[in-house]
Amino acid sequence: MTDVHAITADAEVFTCNAYLVSGDRPVLIDAGAMPGAVDIIDNIVDDLEAVYLTHQHTDHVAKLDSILNKFDAELYAYSDHPRRDSTLEDSDTVEIGDEPFEVVYTPGHASDHVAFVGNTRVFSGDVVVYNDGAFDDGSFGRTDMTGQSRERLITSLQRLLERLPQTVNELYAGHGDVYYGSPEDDTIDSVKTIIERALMRAERRKLKYPNN
Repeated sequence: MTDVHAITADAEVFTCNAYLVSGDRPVLIDAGAMPGAVDIIDNIVDDLEAVYLTHQHTDHVAKLDSILNKFDAELYAYSDHPRRDSTLEDSDTVEIGDEPFEVVYTPGHASDHVAFVGNTRVFSGDVVVYNDGAFDDGSFGRTDMTGQSRERLITSLQRLLERLPQTVNELYAGHGDVYYGSPEDDTIDSVKTIIERALMRAERRKLKYPNN
């Protein structure tokens, strides 16, 4: 099992959660916006093979150029980017660390949004977030800004649930906390339950931040 490092955990600026996954093929899920991210990555791994983007909002890509320049890593993204090496498509299989992950197209919060679903982990980006200040135990990315769509996000959450293995017990969200479920303990919510709760709240079709 490979290790996951939340490299932006100590950020003092607004950023997404960027995750460094070690293993035979170290990769980064999103680049974030935190100064010093390059040094943190360099202290954990000798090299970085690739960066996978869940989407290209500024808080997910602000430090992308500096990371690519330092490590000469390949960039994988759903939509066009000047430095993209490979395109991510729905149902693709990609290797993250030592494990295969399915690419699931999950638009709504962003038109180019994807999630990465493995046998035990899901990197959800902003389609599902956890303890993000709006809801404490299962939330979703905002959909009230230009180019966003609540209806598309609802469909994306349904698609994610359809393609989520029962064995997934770790949720690495783009904002908020990491969530650890337990298949052996019925008193702890599963990752599936967290996503179902996010879907239920999204289906209310109310503003996520009503005072904003």
